[in-house]
Amino acid sequence: MASTRAPHADPTGQDADDPVGARHGFQQDVPQTICISRLVYHAATRWSIIYSCRITHWHHVFIDSLNTRADGVMASWDMGRNMRTQRSGPRPFGRAGWLALALAIALAGPTATARDLPAGSAWQVPASGVIGVQEAYLDAAFWVARTTDADAVLMDRAAIDARNARLLREDASMHDLAALPSTLARTQVAGWIEDLASPPARPLWDEAGKPVPKAALEAIVGNRALAAIPAQQVARYGMAVRRAALRAFPTELRVFSNPDDTDIDRFQESALFPGDPVVIVHASADGRWRFVVSPRYAAWVEADAVAEGERTTVLAYAARTPYRVVTGAKPRTVYTREEPRVSELQLDMGARIPLANAAPDAPVNGQHPYAAWILDLPVRDPDGRLGFAPALMPRIADTAGDYLPLTRANLLRQAFKFLGERYGWGHAYNGRDCSGFVSEVYRSMGVQLPRNTSDQAVSPVFARTRFDQSSTRAERMAAVAALDVGDLIYIPGHVMMFAGRIDGQPYVIHDTNGGTILGADGEPRSLRLNGVSLTPLLPLRFGKDHDYVDRITNIVRVAKAQ
Repeated sequence: MASTRAPHADPTGQDADDPVGARHGFQQDVPQTICISRLVYHAATRWSIIYSCRITHWHHVFIDSLNTRADGVMASWDMGRNMRTQRSGPRPFGRAGWLALALAIALAGPTATARDLPAGSAWQVPASGVIGVQEAYLDAAFWVARTTDADAVLMDRAAIDARNARLLREDASMHDLAALPSTLARTQVAGWIEDLASPPARPLWDEAGKPVPKAALEAIVGNRALAAIPAQQVARYGMAVRRAALRAFPTELRVFSNPDDTDIDRFQESALFPGDPVVIVHASADGRWRFVVSPRYAAWVEADAVAEGERTTVLAYAARTPYRVVTGAKPRTVYTREEPRVSELQLDMGARIPLANAAPDAPVNGQHPYAAWILDLPVRDPDGRLGFAPALMPRIADTAGDYLPLTRANLLRQAFKFLGERYGWGHAYNGRDCSGFVSEVYRSMGVQLPRNTSDQAVSPVFARTRFDQSSTRAERMAAVAALDVGDLIYIPGHVMMFAGRIDGQPYVIHDTNGGTILGADGEPRSLRLNGVSLTPLLPLRFGKDHDYVDRITNIVRVAKAQ
């Protein structure tokens, strides 16, 4: 692997999504044609599913090389039990129940189990090969129309703000920049850097499929300049001026765990966005990189992506009013040759940008602003200091005067704005990964989440249902039956958002770099989705013998006060 992560992260590199698991049918989606009449299916479900699942032990097999961390701890795993988990005991069958079960088994064939059966006569297989998905399903309006109380406000602004404050205080993966001491000790700074990534201990390959020489890796590790960290240093504040990659080491070199996979860069961690506040704690030996601590992550970023400013100025930026919230996927400011630093600057969903104090009738960067919003964006001056410059965001762009209300309808609309975007591990490829996807959706409603699935799934501030090896199939299926729109479903290294149901079948929208179903021959077949996708949940496969339901570790109801 590229690195050994900190205790709060996954040392196999599976924090955001698990690409290794995906190659083994983990992050992948959707049993091929299984035929059974709707009447028989519902009868079998009503009387037999819970009982048959109780006597099935496939779901108790959880531990394998994909989930086990180098230190022997389960990756993204919470062994605690949630006493709120629904428990459903076996129901008496009776004659009708046994008849329904016998008919279901006979019609389904030898490779199907009751838990795999779709509602309706069969899973439809469109030309795309993504079973269970029709063109109409790819529109958020389709799901909003099917949603009960779609416009009901699930949490108001005060409740969301209070929980965001709790998240900073109580979640160990978060960093409250305002609470950091004015002077930082060497042990603190070195701890951040070393906890992020240990020197690579396994072979790595570059984009050309060639092994990265050991000397090159040693030079990259040495560029961290740990010996140069002073015993004490003043905390320096800064702000991101553009979208920029957060890296495990101070290098642009993309590295991979095997020569055949050049999608998952093991040095890629996350991203900063324009306006994100940071504390600058160290510089690389070559001077081209800064180690920064942001509210959700601590990692290396290119020095020219950050401008240094006064603490009060940096921290006040996020509270300035009035402002616009970016509600589109990634709109851009208008082109301007007069101020290239803010020309066609991408702003990602959920960014909160204050408006500039500018005259509404005076040109901005050579253009009249009456058809645009005048944003006040951070820029980096030639000396590396923080400045601000006005930029125009067209009024036709997808922005709002405040965070969107936290409703089921808004969760669906926001999620579907990313549908079809290329998967990007750690926000690579100008995209996002599974945890980045759900984070940006919720951020457009003012809700903050930890960066990685391993932290999101167990954060102490969210209402969640926990599962472990002793959890029964019935308990898992009861929780699936109780899913509400916007609920987050976690399996090791991956997260999905519940979108709704069709004929009783749950569907999810998620950013996945894989996609596996069982083919007609009962063998796993990859769909290679590699993007934000809508899929049915129950057919998603974690290898040949297990589905995603078997692997659920937590279900988090973000839209509920805890």
